[in-house]
Amino acid sequence: MNMNLRFPEPQIDYWANRYTERQREENRTKEQELIDLKPEVQNRGYLIKEELHKIARWKSPRRAALTLENTDTFINDITQTAFTATDDWTKLLTLTQLRGIGQPTASAILHLYDKEQYPILDIHALWAVGRQWTARNSYPFWLEYIEFCRNTANRNGVSMRDFDRALWKFSSDYAYTGHAR
Repeated sequence: MNMNLRFPEPQIDYWANRYTERQREENRTKEQELIDLKPEVQNRGYLIKEELHKIARWKSPRRAALTLENTDTFINDITQTAFTATDDWTKLLTLTQLRGIGQPTASAILHLYDKEQYPILDIHALWAVGRQWTARNSYPFWLEYIEFCRNTANRNGVSMRDFDRALWKFSSDYAYTGHAR
């Protein structure tokens, strides 16, 4: 496996908490609203247009308006197909059939609502595990990234959401300053 965490694993909680502490109230509220939808979405088995749009505004605001061009039926069908697929790559690619949903937002949908644990594809998170953003568009990479994140989160007894927060915040603080270890 070609990934290495750029900070010591015992610091995962520290970086996850730092993410939350430094988050603006507006962003914290938006994120919590998305998290709170999980039981409803999982019960229903698919997303509705309003939910898809909220996720896109949270993850990729510039592309969010495009999600409104999808029909309700298409959104329901695509997200239900993705949530019931058994292959991790199929799940991700199925969601990218939706207008306005690229791999990063598709991974956020899986991260928030799939019954399995998925990391979010994000330039910050990838940097925190020693990978470049350009390396993300392949089947082997996606599987490797999922496995690395699941194993690290499980080994440290943290949720995938907290692990993702830690990756993002560490990179946000260090990636472009030259202070990374």
